[in-house]
Amino acid sequence: MTLILGINNINYYFIYGISVFVILFFIGFSVINYSLDRYFYHNIRTIYRSILQLKTSPSASIPKKISDDRVLDEINRILIEWEKYNKEEIVHLKELETFRKEFLGNVSHELKTPIFTIQGYIHTLLDGGIEDQDINILYLQKAAKSIDRLISIVDDLESISKLEAGELILENRTFDIHDLILDVIESLELKAKESNVILMLVPENSLQKSYVFADKDRIRQVLVNLLVNSIKYGKRNGHTKIAIEDYGDYYTIEISDNGIGIEKLHLGRLFERFYRVDKSRSREQGGTGLGLAIVKHIIEAHGEKISVESNSGEGTTFTFTLKKSR
Repeated sequence: MTLILGINNINYYFIYGISVFVILFFIGFSVINYSLDRYFYHNIRTIYRSILQLKTSPSASIPKKISDDRVLDEINRILIEWEKYNKEEIVHLKELETFRKEFLGNVSHELKTPIFTIQGYIHTLLDGGIEDQDINILYLQKAAKSIDRLISIVDDLESISKLEAGELILENRTFDIHDLILDVIESLELKAKESNVILMLVPENSLQKSYVFADKDRIRQVLVNLLVNSIKYGKRNGHTKIAIEDYGDYYTIEISDNGIGIEKLHLGRLFERFYRVDKSRSREQGGTGLGLAIVKHIIEAHGEKISVESNSGEGTTFTFTLKKSR
């Protein structure tokens, strides 16, 4: 009997001990698990806040509060979005680097041409040509012409730099675009006659008073560049037509020629600096290769748009908009 009681006591204490151990184990496990959980999510939230601070993607949303069970999903979403944005940024930076290298190469080439020409004429004169009455004045005139081209390139580069940096302040005022077009046509009449190109405003009696609100001098520059461009690449005995169309709150100015036209593959790059469709012919015609780039920047500085349509052998049409004066 005593033995049985002893065994029962042993079983009781054993079971009691196991029960206490299991209870303490689960309590300890829960406490440790809770502590690790809090520690883990505290650090995850710290990482989450750091990601939100470093994230530069403008399209990503930043929630003010987020529950623990969603924080990992949210971090994953942000990182995927961030990776996509950074890939696009890298592609953009590579395109800019390519453009920068191409631009520097073009600037170098455009500046070297007149500089080497001037250098050649000056050295020839210094080597004895100055005493030759048949070439001294001729070479000085040619050197002066190259200097003028060099100055034009520098001036146009300065204009583009100011336009791109937003440093060029537009002096907007009300003026009649109809009268300005007629004035520009008159100023280019001699140049047009040299190429047997007729400049005309069509129809001549339409929209006699077409008031716009813009920088008159800059719009004159746009018109001159576009019309000179059409004269250079127009057909001999050809024509360039300028039309003004009324579209509610704004006017569209359309400049069309029946010249050599432009192949479709060049249209997307036509407004780039120094981009030339026909490099050899373009340089023969003169100009800096910056005219159309300046035109685009001036129109966009006004908050307007310019477009071009052309087919090889079928002429070219440039169209831009200007707001009406109120």
